[in-house]
Amino acid sequence: MLKTKAIVLHSIKYNDSSLITHCYTEQLGRQSFLLKGILSAKKGMLRKAYFQPLNQLEIVFQPKNNGGLQFLKEVKVIHPYQSIPLRIEKNAIVIFIAEVLKKVLQEEEANIPLYQFLESSLIWLDLHDEAQNFHLLFLLKISKFLGFYPNDENLSLPYFDLVTGCFTAMPPIKGSIEGLQVTQLKSLLGMNFGEINSLKLNRNSRSDLLQTLLRYFEMHLQGFRPPKSLPILNAIFEN
Repeated sequence: MLKTKAIVLHSIKYNDSSLITHCYTEQLGRQSFLLKGILSAKKGMLRKAYFQPLNQLEIVFQPKNNGGLQFLKEVKVIHPYQSIPLRIEKNAIVIFIAEVLKKVLQEEEANIPLYQFLESSLIWLDLHDEAQNFHLLFLLKISKFLGFYPNDENLSLPYFDLVTGCFTAMPPIKGSIEGLQVTQLKSLLGMNFGEINSLKLNRNSRSDLLQTLLRYFEMHLQGFRPPKSLPILNAIFEN
């Protein structure tokens, strides 16, 4: 048996009473589990509420060498969120981030620094009030683990090439940003979550910068598409 921490990515209904849930685990990367009868059970170890997007769990299971669906033996919530379930803007951010992570976290192998980043970031979101720019910095920071974090050399140059991830003196043929968006991107580079309130963005600039970051992901991750929850997130942060 293996005991490991895990973050829920998403769950889908299977038959009338069961769920298939996908988790990112600390010790084995992405893993999938069949939760038999969880939708109809009134008692037992498993609760549907445990498997909400980005919940942080401790799980026990017997790993299968050939992959495929597995079965959980024990589950407990290790970081019960206090504000995320109650704050509509935080809940929208979590749903959006969960969609992103579902697309980009595919490896069935351990990446402990990445897991620790996810764990600490989500706890920070839960504990702090101002969250309207959290998802912007989160996307930028996770790009480092995915291998395409912007090259932060030559920050004095006026253009950013989305294809190469570098700042340039002249605009490339395609895929560049300039002006205010470049200034905002430079501000995010090297910033930690405790500093995100210093980034002053109105509705339009926040939405535009988010679109640019998602476009950046599309250019560097094959098959990546913007999350379906994006319009909801933009609507919530309309002020």
